[in-house]
Amino acid sequence: MTSTLLKFPRLNAPKLRQLPNGLTIIAEQMPVEAVNLSLWVKAGSAVESDAINGMAHFLEHMIFKGTERLASGEFERRIEERGAVTNAATSQDYTHYYITTAPKDFAELAPLQIDVVFNPSIPDDAFERERLVVLEEIRRSDDNPRRRTFRRAMETAFDLLPYRRPVLGPEEVITQLQPQQMRDFHANWYQPQSITAVAVGNLPEEELIEIVAEGFAQVNNSQQSTVNSQQLSVNPEPAFTEIVHCEFIDESLQQARIVMVWRVPGLTQIDQTYGLDVLAGILGQGRTSRLVHDLREEQGLVSSIAVSNMSNLLQGTFYISAKCAVENLQAVEDGIAQHIRKLQTELIAESEIARVRRRAANRFIFGNETPSDRAGLYGYYQSMVGDLEPAFNYPANIQAQNAPELLFAANQYLAPDAYGVVVLKPFK
Repeated sequence: MTSTLLKFPRLNAPKLRQLPNGLTIIAEQMPVEAVNLSLWVKAGSAVESDAINGMAHFLEHMIFKGTERLASGEFERRIEERGAVTNAATSQDYTHYYITTAPKDFAELAPLQIDVVFNPSIPDDAFERERLVVLEEIRRSDDNPRRRTFRRAMETAFDLLPYRRPVLGPEEVITQLQPQQMRDFHANWYQPQSITAVAVGNLPEEELIEIVAEGFAQVNNSQQSTVNSQQLSVNPEPAFTEIVHCEFIDESLQQARIVMVWRVPGLTQIDQTYGLDVLAGILGQGRTSRLVHDLREEQGLVSSIAVSNMSNLLQGTFYISAKCAVENLQAVEDGIAQHIRKLQTELIAESEIARVRRRAANRFIFGNETPSDRAGLYGYYQSMVGDLEPAFNYPANIQAQNAPELLFAANQYLAPDAYGVVVLKPFK
């Protein structure tokens, strides 16, 4: 079945095809002399048990260690000699592999990417070598103050959901993982029905679809499991009912850091996320946003402050982070809470909302300029939400937010007296 999706700005007009095996292919011709193939696997660290936390990321490393057809290093060599690029990333909710090639090389190189993703050999000796690389990555992450702060915040934000765990996994788990566990994880989760393949670039759409479909037809079916990939079915956690305060001493810091988090809807309730996106922009995105203007520019209480509405699949977090002097910590927390209270009691001026609308619309346009931009946009929404409409309609959904709706969203999800707060102080 092929369908051209109807409700989209003229900027976007991809074709979507679903194969009988459950694989979803999205293709769009774009007059840029490149083609990007992005493979989105709906399996990130959130699908892991605690006993194998870090497996999805470790597997991302092992994907490039060869297949029956390609010796270790052969894929990268053939990519590089054509001037193409490849990379991958693992998150809580997905793992993403991509390649960008010249249009004339796409038919040759795309099947190689599909082969390495779906037929990894995962040899024992390479597994042991790559384990050392992953452990070093974990240590580097632990040495990064920003990542340490984020990890503490996620552990505070969630009591039960897997988002409380690091994507890289803990060192003690990675040291115990075995190659067969990884082969089983790959066989279970890297199934066609869990994959969205997106090809965008300067080739006809039917040709793009045919190249990708043929690449998947050559996948070694004997290595595919008959087990259907499970889906996450964990309930969101209830909102905080009080202030949950966690404090740590971090000897590497020069300034204190404070993070305040609220549990908010995730992508399973995507319609509820747009108002929170706008509120994040009102509070802390850009020099004229409320928290930046007040706490940094006017009062000088913080050296930096930022706000984001992070929409994971099952549940999101409304995340406010700041750096400040230790003696200003309480004033910063009180100041943020005061601004949250103001969102609940006063309608936001139309001029403030218009600023965020313009920013969202411009970012959408700028994020559509390259084949990799569009492949990422389509792959993310189709994989996470099962629908491309939110990808096309994001600016319209932001435009639709008005002052009364934002007041309602603030009252429903952002309590000024019930949130998680993490403070990291430098050692004195």
